[in-house]
Amino acid sequence: MDKFLIQGGNRLHGRVKISGAKNGALALMPAVILAPGIYHLHNTPNLRDVWTMSRLLGSLGIFCELNGNDLTMDARQISSFEAPYEHVKKMRASFYVLGPLLARYGWAKVSLPGGCAWGPRPVDLHLKGLEKLGAKITLEQGYVIAEADKLKGDRFHFDISSVGATGNVLMAAVLARGVTELTNAAIEPEITSLARMLIKMGAKIDGIGTSHLIIEGVETLNPVDEENIPDRIEAATYLIAAAMTKGRVELENTNPYHLSSVIEKMEETGCNIDVNGNKIFIEMDDDPKPINIKTSIYPGIPTDVQAQWTAYMLLAQGNSFITDSVYHDRFKHIPELQRLGADINVVDNVAIIKGGKKLSGAIVMSSDLRASASLILAGLVSDGVTEVLRVYHLDRGYESVEKKLENLGASIKRVKSEMI
Repeated sequence: MDKFLIQGGNRLHGRVKISGAKNGALALMPAVILAPGIYHLHNTPNLRDVWTMSRLLGSLGIFCELNGNDLTMDARQISSFEAPYEHVKKMRASFYVLGPLLARYGWAKVSLPGGCAWGPRPVDLHLKGLEKLGAKITLEQGYVIAEADKLKGDRFHFDISSVGATGNVLMAAVLARGVTELTNAAIEPEITSLARMLIKMGAKIDGIGTSHLIIEGVETLNPVDEENIPDRIEAATYLIAAAMTKGRVELENTNPYHLSSVIEKMEETGCNIDVNGNKIFIEMDDDPKPINIKTSIYPGIPTDVQAQWTAYMLLAQGNSFITDSVYHDRFKHIPELQRLGADINVVDNVAIIKGGKKLSGAIVMSSDLRASASLILAGLVSDGVTEVLRVYHLDRGYESVEKKLENLGASIKRVKSEMI
């Protein structure tokens, strides 16, 4: 097992290329189930979660090969309609295979998901949406079994705007008979990207980019080559890292539009940010101003940036409040930041930060993906050495993070750890 050793105090400077979106790739990959053929997905990040999805698809008979950042998927001979617990337990996005399996084959058996160490995220919206399209759903020994001779279009309203449920129901609807109307659908870039790939495959979808999707089912779809979107959460993390270290950094391969809410808040803290095409330049000379944020669904501040912003506000002179309205219990990074000297109090779903306290290196432990990122950011500005354990969490969503940070001037090394 690996850990990171971080010597704090270095300013970041230079250029960093942002990888393809983890969540984008995980939404696009199961879509290959919908039509036989060979697919090529470009700008695919080399991450643990991508490999987990590849192994899951492999268990269905879909051959996956990642060369650099180009992923080839051969879906010509799907041999199984069951997604076993051994794969699905590692990552909630594995549940995405339910909709396309059901739509194409009329039957699917998918384990209830796992993959995150915080927060209940039930799959009831996925199941209700598929039932609305005519699926018969049963639960047996931890597995969802879905059956339907032929899905039929209908109207479904998501009680909560859910990215996962929207993606699953959307993939099922494109092969359903008739018209499906989805309201309060998620509008995150990853869903828009999925919809565009489905249209390229031959699907008929109106309302892309809005919460009101109208899908006219088709009989068959075709394999395609597709380009994955840049990772907006990785980009936000490097923007915050540059600001925290009073650095000068240019981010390449970004979509600034996907980051507009984060960029706006960072400018409020005092950052100088310039956008040019798919590049974002950030410069920071002073301590940030304390700025309150509240996470929300897109286009608001992503909950996946909450932990990193918490680390950022540790440097602000004054109090700031961070409210997570998406997942109320996503604060497992707080006790570890406190080990570095942070003064943070959590009341319900609000973190109250008294910034400006001196941070000192210590041994800290990752609990989940974004918590890991917050600990690295704090380590970059702490006196002495910070040891971040269990960085396998980070490897789920950040490609070559230590190499990218080293190239920007950070003192960070990956070494073997004896601790679990």
